[in-house]
Amino acid sequence: MAFVGKKFPNLNVNAMNDMGDTFKLNVLEEAKNNNKKVLLFWYPKDFTFVCPTELHAFQAALGEFEKRNTMVIGASCDTAEVHFAWLNTAKDNGGIEGVTYPILADSNRNLASTLGILDITNEHYDEETGVVTVEGDNVTYRATYIIDEEGTVVHESINHMPLGRNVNEFLRLIDAYTHVQQKGEVCPANWEEGKTAMNANRSGVAEYLTAHLN
Repeated sequence: MAFVGKKFPNLNVNAMNDMGDTFKLNVLEEAKNNNKKVLLFWYPKDFTFVCPTELHAFQAALGEFEKRNTMVIGASCDTAEVHFAWLNTAKDNGGIEGVTYPILADSNRNLASTLGILDITNEHYDEETGVVTVEGDNVTYRATYIIDEEGTVVHESINHMPLGRNVNEFLRLIDAYTHVQQKGEVCPANWEEGKTAMNANRSGVAEYLTAHLN
């Protein structure tokens, strides 16, 4: 189910911070109540391989997101206790020590199921036993959401398990959407901060193509 253009689901989810505190976090309310954008990224599992590289990459860019009035929130279906154990594991042992943004612990999978990002296929109900079985690990793909200050999803993307994300692309997308909000222009292919945008009309696209694609 696509959520672009819609409000992010209004659900409270357990979360863990680097201090070891477990608390309820509602992504929609975080955006609206703080008048901030939210970058929410999901990853499959704690204590794995591509995942810590992504969590450290988002941490390294945290200052850039903050400059853009954007909160970063990680998420997986691990428990808060497992998150805390991973947060206390050193980098040289595959851990995420040093990560400071909150991480959702959607262990009941309420939010991940609502978003439709779980690795499950071929759900089967056995009428005799009443047992439901599925194929897959029942963990999330690498899904990413950008939510604006009103709680509306303006970007969503999903990577398969082996494909790590490019953090700079999400900074670029936030820059682009902020430009749209502030200037009323639209951002063409490969737009970056400081480059020319265009008006969303026939003359605007004609002027842009003439100036940039000849």
